[in-house]
Amino acid sequence: MAKNVFVLGIDDFNLEQLEAIRNADRYRFQALFGFDEVKGGGRYPFDELLAGAQERLNRFDGPIDAICGYWDFPVTSIVPILCRQYGTPGPSVESVAKCEHKYWSRREQAKAVPELAPRYSAVNPFVDDPLAGVELDFPFWLKPVKGTDSLLGFKIRHERDFRNAIDIIRENIGHITGPFDRFLSHVQLPEDIAHVDGSYCIAEELMSGRQCTVSGYVHRGEVTVYGVVDSVNYPKSSSFFRYQYPSHLPKRVKERLAAGSKRIMEHIGYDQAAFNIEYFYDERHDRISLLEINPRISQSHGHLYQQVDGSPNHQIMVELALGRRPEFPYREGGYGVAAEFHLRRFEDAVVTRIPSGEEVREIEQNIPGTIIDIKVDRCTHLSEMIEQDSYSFDIAHVFMGARDQHQLLENYRRCVDSLRFEFADQDC
Repeated sequence: MAKNVFVLGIDDFNLEQLEAIRNADRYRFQALFGFDEVKGGGRYPFDELLAGAQERLNRFDGPIDAICGYWDFPVTSIVPILCRQYGTPGPSVESVAKCEHKYWSRREQAKAVPELAPRYSAVNPFVDDPLAGVELDFPFWLKPVKGTDSLLGFKIRHERDFRNAIDIIRENIGHITGPFDRFLSHVQLPEDIAHVDGSYCIAEELMSGRQCTVSGYVHRGEVTVYGVVDSVNYPKSSSFFRYQYPSHLPKRVKERLAAGSKRIMEHIGYDQAAFNIEYFYDERHDRISLLEINPRISQSHGHLYQQVDGSPNHQIMVELALGRRPEFPYREGGYGVAAEFHLRRFEDAVVTRIPSGEEVREIEQNIPGTIIDIKVDRCTHLSEMIEQDSYSFDIAHVFMGARDQHQLLENYRRCVDSLRFEFADQDC
């Protein structure tokens, strides 16, 4: 009998990934809301989503075998609450909070992996002089204690940058403050953490070097790392360009990354779920710095693992949610290297033309191993898009598999040359 696997925030793109995992015919994927309901519109109705999910699960006529999700907040925070309530395998709410709450997460990292943790300070943006509480020298990063997709994250070079960023944060942080505080109400917070609520920010020293993501999972207390993906920014920019798998980092560095990941996940008590941890590796100083811990798979990496290893990493998420030890293939895909490129525009504009469906299909047919996901519509005003970084706008994602890196980058160049976007300064 097929197992009922409830997916919070399901979307067509990732449903295709779920249906591509091994033994997918043994599962029945049930939607607990769609993507637009959990992430659309720039709002995060935490209580509404939690109550709605509970209502749908209570009405369901059949066994509830697994509950999972692959999006960040609020999905990552609601899933463990539902797992606890309905008795399905999943991580504890407290261990997820130690990942989601950036200040709490840094406190735990400083205990478990101090050599990987940057210096940091909690910042209350609503006091008269927020800078007085910062114990770092310029430059540093300033970001909310709960952020998504680099939203409201700023590189602070001097006091003027700080004051400008604080003004923007004060005006915009409210959309995440309330929902995140509602999640924290489900968590037993330590006294030294409880005062740092969702309205706070965190200042962190700059990290530099080659960026990468370690993918892993914990099953019955045993931490396994199954892949390292390189993250590459646009030249001379903090805006993200592409994920690439397998990583080009030296083997000894990958081993250190895996060891550090195991120590921190064991320390926070995370179990029965997947995770991914973002790092920087500074080759000059041979230093590894931990950027952030995400208590979920990176759904963006699904195609990469499928093209190189033979199955999307969604397989790991599903098997863990059912209480099973994942059986994930290795190097059984059709390509030697794979990437997800983020095509961006670095100036605000209105989209006046996007590639047609027929044009996209023609490019995908002409360049084998390619899937194109357009992220904008005609008449989209780029500055009104949600969950963008502070310096650019995401207009398309291009997934590619290739024989080697040379072919990969050449195929991407051909693809971009064929994608016809047009922009204007005025509304359509």
